[in-house]
Amino acid sequence: HLEGYRPARAREAFAARRAAAGQGPAAAVAVVTGSMDLDFSLPLFTEPLVPTLVVTGAGAPSDRIAAARKAGAEVVIAGEGGRVDPARVVRELADRGLTRQLTEGGPRLLGQFVAAGVLDELCLTVSPMLTAGDAQRIAGGPGVAVPERFFLASLLEEAGFLFTRYRRTDR
Repeated sequence: HLEGYRPARAREAFAARRAAAGQGPAAAVAVVTGSMDLDFSLPLFTEPLVPTLVVTGAGAPSDRIAAARKAGAEVVIAGEGGRVDPARVVRELADRGLTRQLTEGGPRLLGQFVAAGVLDELCLTVSPMLTAGDAQRIAGGPGVAVPERFFLASLLEEAGFLFTRYRRTDR
């Protein structure tokens, strides 16, 4: 679910940089969903500066696709049946000029992007807290035959929190 996500705002501090890069006033938000079980009355759909993209599979319910379009969203088909293909998501968004993509989601979505080999960077925050339990990995789902090697691109620390950024070694 969308956990209170709102549309991206235009920020005066970034306006000149975005314009110089040929970008619009605010970033586009793309929601990846196979089920199309979304509330199209949320501000994410009703108040964006640039239309929100809804990325789904070709078998998504036609009434939900119509509801998304009626709300002003741009529907992007990036998979067959009810499934979304991560490699196709990246290509479809890039074809629309969206080549810098930030993916947020749970372990299953991250795992699908890892398995498809389309993850270029990983930003990971390490908290100075310790707990125990049955937590899963940060990326769940299909395994990969050979783990991909990432290198540490940056590391910041504040109040004991570590903010890491890893990049693939082959790109």
